[in-house]
Amino acid sequence: MTDPWVALEPGADPAERVRMLRRAHDTFTEAGTVPRPVRAVVADSWRRSARAGVGPDGTARVELSDGDLGSYRAEHPLARVMPLFRELLGTFAADGEHLLAVCDAHGRLLWVEGHPSTRREADRMNFVPGARWAETAVGTNAPGTAVALDRPVQVFAAEHFIRRVQPWTCAAAPVHDPRSGRVLGAVDITGGDGLAHPHSLGFVQAVARAAESQLALLPPEQPAADAPELTALGRDEAQLFTGGRGIRLSRRHSEIMVLLARRPQGLTGDELLYALYEDESVPPVTLRAELARLRRVLGPDLLASRPYRLTVPVESDVAVVERRLETGAVTAAAAAYAGPLLPDSQAPAVARVRRRLADGLRTALIARRDPDLLADWAHAPWGEDDLDVWRALAAVRPTAAVRARLAALESELAAPRGRPRLTPR
Repeated sequence: MTDPWVALEPGADPAERVRMLRRAHDTFTEAGTVPRPVRAVVADSWRRSARAGVGPDGTARVELSDGDLGSYRAEHPLARVMPLFRELLGTFAADGEHLLAVCDAHGRLLWVEGHPSTRREADRMNFVPGARWAETAVGTNAPGTAVALDRPVQVFAAEHFIRRVQPWTCAAAPVHDPRSGRVLGAVDITGGDGLAHPHSLGFVQAVARAAESQLALLPPEQPAADAPELTALGRDEAQLFTGGRGIRLSRRHSEIMVLLARRPQGLTGDELLYALYEDESVPPVTLRAELARLRRVLGPDLLASRPYRLTVPVESDVAVVERRLETGAVTAAAAAYAGPLLPDSQAPAVARVRRRLADGLRTALIARRDPDLLADWAHAPWGEDDLDVWRALAAVRPTAAVRARLAALESELAAPRGRPRLTPR
């Protein structure tokens, strides 16, 4: 195989490949071993699917419906390039009796469009808008695997983990925010065996790149006209988007911006000093020097003093998660949570916000008892040792893999020399 991400080499016999894959899939589901002919990318995905507790006879769950789906789609960044997707892929999908699908970064399908008869067939396996097609929910599939790996991938027939999906072939490529580089979701083409050709994967890759190019030309979406936006979740160096440009901040400047964005009325020098430094002996001149450097980075019009404050409201991803939690939109809050706030920051005030946000979200997830949302948290780097979440997941999805991980965590807790309670940073 010249390209590990392409399902079939040119000239390969699809029927023979299907028979081989079905035998391999049966071997894996019965014995847990993957025969050599299976592509490495598929074998790895099957193993991840099994560890996540996905069963081969499962089905996708519809997670967003009606008004929730409409409002979530309207706010999603990929809504801005849906006309492009339809222009480049829509006719191809309709003429070839395929489907155009777009998912978010968590594998939730936002749009599924294409040939009417193909859509009716897809409806029967819940390949519909609002359904969750992440690997942790339905196993190996092109859109879910593409966002899991952040790579374009083609999945052919019985390479799909769930049996009811095995008559299908799909190719998907992730779409990134051109400014931050984060994965926004994936664009996918789904249909019959004809899509197993390498050109299908190349086509969908080209469409994803075209979407990223168009997003780069568009002004950043702002919650209010010209309002700057701060991204600080899941990263140690925040990014600020303002005036059509992206600014990567140093770690200390990231901490300062997070705190000032939360306090529009501003902070005195003493308040900011106390919020930032564990060592109370740090002299005020150290903070003044940092603020002078930050003002040079931001420009003279965004940062004021006496008290230190931002001259315009700054939206942040932290505030987005907090607002969604306050209104009970747990699924949307989880979708916006890219990881702990400035995870390596030791600033006391930042650490408090980080703990409150993570604890608030994980508490809401545990109360919601949604197995897919719990699995996403448990398999994320910040949740892999979260005992409470693993217990909640085991209660609603008691697979062998989940029970084994829970037993291992509980064994670690019971080990000598009393370890601290396992919770996210």
